[in-house]
Amino acid sequence: MILNNNIDLNELIGHSTLLYGETNTKKTYYTAKFIKYLLDSKKIPQNEISILDFAPPQINIKNMNIGGKIKDFYEKSLTCRNITFKGEITPPRLNANNRKEVYENACKNYKKTSKIIKNYSEKPTSVLIVNDISIYLHIGNIKWLLEAINKSVTFFGSSYYGSSITSGFTTQFSIRERRLVNYLRKKVEFSYFTG
Repeated sequence: MILNNNIDLNELIGHSTLLYGETNTKKTYYTAKFIKYLLDSKKIPQNEISILDFAPPQINIKNMNIGGKIKDFYEKSLTCRNITFKGEITPPRLNANNRKEVYENACKNYKKTSKIIKNYSEKPTSVLIVNDISIYLHIGNIKWLLEAINKSVTFFGSSYYGSSITSGFTTQFSIRERRLVNYLRKKVEFSYFTG
């Protein structure tokens, strides 16, 4: 399904939802908008909303914004249960000059993201928000991600799904990412393409 501005956020509560699309298609914006709706309109307690933000800091490359965290769009999201890691996520393709560097970056990211998925699974909340899931899927086990998702009542995630940041030496890497995002789309109740 294609995402539009008229989506009824209330219909997503109690379900699992995935936004997927190219860079700069408002995936993180809509994720922040959903958190705002949960806090301001539905009055869900902050400690019942776990946020796992896998996005790298926002950068601009060739007039295209890439990355960006939920807090950049909705600062009040910081009042929720943000499960964090030390350091920042490295955009694996954009910060690599060859295939080896892509996988080195992805391994560093995996160590960070897998720890906080485990942390959530050990102490789940009713709402789970995951921004930029593809960062984990580059090397991560989708089974562990699905186990975490299934521990929530409401899941809302976003993932890159495109070709704008693929280069010759990242083709196989991007194929795995796309395959796992497609698999995840089939496992959630609602999936919306952002463009």
